[in-house]
Amino acid sequence: MTLAGRGAVVTGGSRGIGMAVARAFAGAGAAVVVAARTRDTIEAVATALRTAGARAWAVACDVTDPASVQALARAADTHLGHVDILVNNAGSSHSAPLRKTTLADWNRILTVNATSTFLCTQAFLPGMVERRWGRVVNIASVAGLGGGKYIAAYSASKHAVVGFTRSAAAEVAGTGVTVNAVCPGYVDTDMTRESVARIAAATGMPPEAALRAALETTGQRRLVLPEEVARAVLTLCDDAGRETSGETVVIAEGGVHR
Repeated sequence: MTLAGRGAVVTGGSRGIGMAVARAFAGAGAAVVVAARTRDTIEAVATALRTAGARAWAVACDVTDPASVQALARAADTHLGHVDILVNNAGSSHSAPLRKTTLADWNRILTVNATSTFLCTQAFLPGMVERRWGRVVNIASVAGLGGGKYIAAYSASKHAVVGFTRSAAAEVAGTGVTVNAVCPGYVDTDMTRESVARIAAATGMPPEAALRAALETTGQRRLVLPEEVARAVLTLCDDAGRETSGETVVIAEGGVHR
């Protein structure tokens, strides 16, 4: 698979899934803009990619702020010439009983996970349609396809991402642009470790038991690796992926399912 000549933007690219996706794109020959709020962490990722021979840049961006997203779009065009691929990976997790979920919690999770996906897609999609080629991949979750205890806000935000994906895909059908969602189970990332720590603190379970309890909700026996998610994203972004749009690709232990 090659993405030579393609320009890609990855939000939430400083760690976990985003960093793995940026590495996969660079390995396939794409030029990459890595975006996140903290400049130092994304600069470290971009520097490592450049050291490995890739073309990569770090652009600080708050994906919940429309002005910051527009600045990211301008910077990406400057660095890449044109943006062919957008991966909306930036996100946040939350777990609490519904009665303890505050309106501030709800608004924060919906904004970080869903509104950011809307803002970034809106900024980059028109250029893709104009050039008659583009790939948008939204990182959702299995929680966006079902529900579970103590994740009402998070699950709602990821359901929003899935619905947005299907609607955007329908809107650009026939233009050469595809929009898809990748829905991982629990992934071996800092975000998962933070979620497990909250479960352990709330229940009094040891961390190992809290992790097992979390995995049982998705039928997993182990955490999915970020690189497994990155491979699925990569598959959706080459020319062979032109027939796949509006799909939700589930990544759990044992493989990829649609």
